[in-house]
Amino acid sequence: MSRQFLRHCVATLAYRGAKALRGAPGGFAEIRVADTTRSAGEILAHLGDLLEWALSMAQGNHTWHEAAPLPWEGGVARFFAALEAFDGYLASGAPLVAPAEKLFQGPIADALTHVGQIATLRRVAGAPVRGENYSLADIVAGRVGPEQSPARREFD
Repeated sequence: MSRQFLRHCVATLAYRGAKALRGAPGGFAEIRVADTTRSAGEILAHLGDLLEWALSMAQGNHTWHEAAPLPWEGGVARFFAALEAFDGYLASGAPLVAPAEKLFQGPIADALTHVGQIATLRRVAGAPVRGENYSLADIVAGRVGPEQSPARREFD
């Protein structure tokens, strides 16, 4: 797996994450499907944890830190800041101590799963995210902030 492909995976996470996170209704951070599951805000905090872990893995530290949930907008800002830091490291050419495949199979794949959980919780909350043909999306390595290209082909 090339670094450039890994950066595309990170940009895909940013695109999908931006879509699921933007426009969340008031009180959404507290939504959960059952008492034994994470709330949307707890999932968002876990996303930040995963991305910070990915950066630490890439640098050879393997440091895990479990952060408390922030208010929704703070959690969203943390998610994108962690994406930008990780992508910045990938773009820098600094050595990848962890193999790209391990970075993908661990924190990145897990983060994609959790973005899907947030999208599902949006539907439960009555504020669904529109489906999309993601293969047509304008996803570009390095575009990892909250501002993403508009959807090209959405559906209900």
